Amino acid sequence: MAIRNIVELGDEALRKVCKPQDKFGIRLALLLKDMADTMYKAEGVGLAAPQVGILRRVAVVDIGEGLIEMVNPKIVWASEEEQCGREGCLSLPGRQGVVRRPMKVRVLAQDRHGNPIEIEGEGFLARALCHEIDHLDGHLWIDHADRELTPEEIEGHIPEDDAQ
Repeated sequence: MAIRNIVELGDEALRKVCKPQDKFGIRLALLLKDMADTMYKAEGVGLAAPQVGILRRVAVVDIGEGLIEMVNPKIVWASEEEQCGREGCLSLPGRQGVVRRPMKVRVLAQDRHGNPIEIEGEGFLARALCHEIDHLDGHLWIDHADRELTPEEIEGHIPEDDAQ
């Protein structure tokens, strides 16, 4: 188990468009394992490769339903129906905002062996998938936020929580 350092806002890796992952082997398997271990240790629900300084299209997500590994993910469909709720990021510790995302998404990606996979997400999973894929294009939740929450709002209840 190798825990990697999570880069924070200000690190240029967070604003770069990542390159496709074209090699599938032990190095990718180790990266995916390290990313999952790092995400779990940090108590996050997702982590993208640029957050550990690797500019490749690789991400992991676990909203409590099991680990999802995505290599070269792409959102191929998003519902017109939206959700609006709080969002944070391991690269922006202590900060949260209200962000609009699609209620449902369909993602095409590859697994760690290069096999095609399709992931359908709704609600919180859709939010997490969109968030991590955004990272691969150099985008952060602060780029989309309706507003940033105050420290008091982060600790308490906000109206957007009722829609979740």
